[in-house]
This record gives sequence, C-alpha cells and structure tokens, in this order.
Amino acid sequence: MLGDVRNNADLEKAMAGVEAVYHFAAYQDYLPDLSTFFHVNSVSTALLYEIAVEKKIDLAKVLVASSQFVQGEGLYACPVCGERTGGAMRPESQLKKGDWGHHCPKCGENMEWQWTSEDHADPPNAYAMSKYSQELQAITFGKRYGIPSVALRYSIVQGPRQSFYNAYSGACRIFSLSYYFGKAPTVYEDGKQCRDFVNIHDVVRANMMALEDERMNYGVFNVGGGMPYTVLEFAEIVRREVQARSPQLKTQRVSGSAGQGLHGQDVNKGELTKAKVPGLYRFGDTRNACSDISKLKKLGWTPRNSPVESVREYVDWLFAQDNVEDILKYAEKTMEKLGVVRKIVRHN
Repeated sequence: MLGDVRNNADLEKAMAGVEAVYHFAAYQDYLPDLSTFFHVNSVSTALLYEIAVEKKIDLAKVLVASSQFVQGEGLYACPVCGERTGGAMRPESQLKKGDWGHHCPKCGENMEWQWTSEDHADPPNAYAMSKYSQELQAITFGKRYGIPSVALRYSIVQGPRQSFYNAYSGACRIFSLSYYFGKAPTVYEDGKQCRDFVNIHDVVRANMMALEDERMNYGVFNVGGGMPYTVLEFAEIVRREVQARSPQLKTQRVSGSAGQGLHGQDVNKGELTKAKVPGLYRFGDTRNACSDISKLKKLGWTPRNSPVESVREYVDWLFAQDNVEDILKYAEKTMEKLGVVRKIVRHN
C-alpha cells in the first residue's frame, strides 16, 4: 500500500495484523526545510507507538532506523596534551579560511578523531536531531509500554538502488554519477575527512539479527563498516570501478568529438580524471564520522563486505539503467542557492 507515515489512518492500516515493524520511512537530506525532518521522522515514530498502545497491537519488535549523524563530530583526542572531548561544530569563520581541523580547547593543537560509541550523541542538524528523537522514543516508549524496541544507528550505507534524486547525501551515488558522465567529482574541504562506509548486505544482516536476538531489546547499536576511508580514497575507489566497467573508456571508443567522454565530457585518452578539490565546503558538515561497532560485534555480527564491493555492485546497477539523467549540476546549484555549499575566502 502507498501512504504517509504522518497520517494516522494510513499508518493504522499498515500496522493492522503485523507482528513486527521496521520503521525505515524517513525524510533525509541536508537542506534547510527544518520542520519537515521532525514532521516525518519524529512525529511518525510517536504515532507508531500511539497506535500500537491505543489499538492494543501486540508487537513482538519495533526497529527504528537511526543515523551516524546523531553522534555529530564524534569524539576527539589531543596528541599533545591528552585532552579528550566531543568535536564542537566548527565555526564558519574558521572554514572560510580553509582551516578544516578540530583544535584542542586547551592547547590549540589539531585533535585526532576517535572511534565513537553509542553513548555519545551530539546531533548537529535537524536531520540528526529528528533521528536522535527516534532513538529516545523507541527506547523510552518501548520500555514503558512493554514493546521490545531497537534503534540501529547506521553509518553511511552503500549499495545498489540508491536514488539519483538526492541533492546532498550519498557519496557513492554522487561520485558514480559524476564518472558515469565522464566528469571529475567535486570533493569538499581537502578530501582528507574520514568516513565509515557500510555495505547494504551487512546492514540487512544486522536488521535481521535485531529482529530475532532478544539481547538487543531496548538498545541502540552502531552498524558500521569498521574501517576508515578518506573521502578522496573513496572517490578513487569509485573512479577505478567506473573505469573498469565502461566499455567506451576501456576500448577508448569515446562518444562525441575526440577527447570526449561517456556523454561528451572531457576524458584524457580514455582515463577518468581524479576528483577535484576546488576549496568548497558544506556549511554544518561533519569533519570526521567513524562509528565504534564493538557493541554489536560482541553479539556476533561483523561486517563482511568492503567499500570496493559496495561500489562495484552499485556501478553494475548504474550501468544497467536506461533512464539516468545528468542531475548533478542541478543538485549543486540547489545547494549553492540555499547556502549549503560555500567557498573559502583567501586574504592576501
């Protein structure tokens, strides 16, 4: 059925006769329509529990999809003085100078990111706040009304069938589409920010485990890949995988005029250009985000797939599509118009 999770009648109809609920419906992006995140993510979660209690639906389990964004910048440690703290949101005055790091509040030195566990939460934007509210509701309402509930805090999930139409999120989608059209993708800041990517098949195993394993009841669990990659490293993985799967580039039979790529874009002798770093940044973005998955690993789950495998499967799926549009320029212009993407200011 097709419905709206904010609509009582639609949600009640969807829940009729079910034994368990996976709440995956969400509004996810970074654009500044702030109230929509709470209307979709927070209100729908409250409504789910409200209907379950009012209609006396005997649910064996409720699982809500949370996000790594809940931890914000995560934890940092100073290699000089030993200070440990949560990473504060970097002020725009710093970002405008091209200063991307986190500085120790005691000695001023650059701090080093730490693997961050579930007990740390510092949501930096409306999306993260709404996801944190879902976690709180699942654990609090679940305990209060005797509904076993679990919140899964996903890292950056990678795999096929990710929507093309998302102006902000999805490094795999953005970089793959860029190279699909023969363009070098744009990397923000200096490209050295670290991320934690997790494969969709590993996420599915975690989802099934949460449904079946009572040890996870009333808990919040990070679901991540367990290995850090810089954004530039990930972009290079995508470049290699698209390069390997492009018949036009592999045989150097390029479309359009000489020196043109898959769809008439610049290509150097059939080789895709590495990602460009033009000195742009996304206001409010996190510098580093890497989740500690030891809590879930102690229960027997571990990631089995690497970002290379995730990208390979996504690129195979992408090249099988026949309706791919070049929407990247539209997405970039949208973020610029709304003040999400900004440029550093250099003073001579």
